[in-house]
Amino acid sequence: MLPDPPRDPFNNLDPAQTVRVLPRHLAGPGQADLETIWAFPFDDGWHLHQGLEGMVFAISPCARLWTRFAPKPEERGADTWTIGMDRAPFGPRAWEITFDATTPAELLRDVHTELLDLYLEDRHSEKNHLVEDPTAPHEVYTPLLTHGWSHSVKTDGTQTFLPPEGLGGVRHRYATGADGPVWRAWGGYPSAPHWQAQFSAGAPTTLAAAFTASLISTEPLHRAVKQIPFHTRRHLYVAPAAAPQPPSHLPPALPSAPHPAGRAR
Repeated sequence: MLPDPPRDPFNNLDPAQTVRVLPRHLAGPGQADLETIWAFPFDDGWHLHQGLEGMVFAISPCARLWTRFAPKPEERGADTWTIGMDRAPFGPRAWEITFDATTPAELLRDVHTELLDLYLEDRHSEKNHLVEDPTAPHEVYTPLLTHGWSHSVKTDGTQTFLPPEGLGGVRHRYATGADGPVWRAWGGYPSAPHWQAQFSAGAPTTLAAAFTASLISTEPLHRAVKQIPFHTRRHLYVAPAAAPQPPSHLPPALPSAPHPAGRAR
């Protein structure tokens, strides 16, 4: 006799109810606004630029590093976030990272926070991690293995890491000279993923490591039930409600352009 399919943990909940869920790769996009994703110091040389067709850019003071949100209202689900590093200001591309806009917002935030950390470290030292990052690839995938992800290697020069339920993955192209992204991640069924992320050759391995660290974090994500993808929700679990926090004195409201400092390294 076949085992019963997993029970839908959200079946009897109000669609507007907010819950805390894991694993992160199946939680849905969440609230991906610019203030959440871009923690750049726009009062210290960074520029916020409105482009054509609704595109929005954040550009570093050196004009070589940029990140972009590109909406595509004519193609449902085709909005993208892109990070790019140019060899010279507005010149040829050194590397690029792309995310579907359906990628969980917390993963996007954590990668952009690490991006700012790398930029500031390079700016205030003789290091050049944004172009010559010494981080080893195993720092990207070892945390996956320690959290129960499986590992397989193919003769085409790629290795793949899958979560226990199989609804997502991270693929590493370790063979040099081959085409395609060095790192690719997705959530959901491989044939129709909820989201995908790709890191080109040359992209700092530290950013890929920040992405997988966020991916397997055990800190639950807050989602309204109606925001959670329907086809994979049986593989999510609801975390206990967080303990109420004592009231605190809130700082004054931030201006419209986000500019909290990045986390310390």
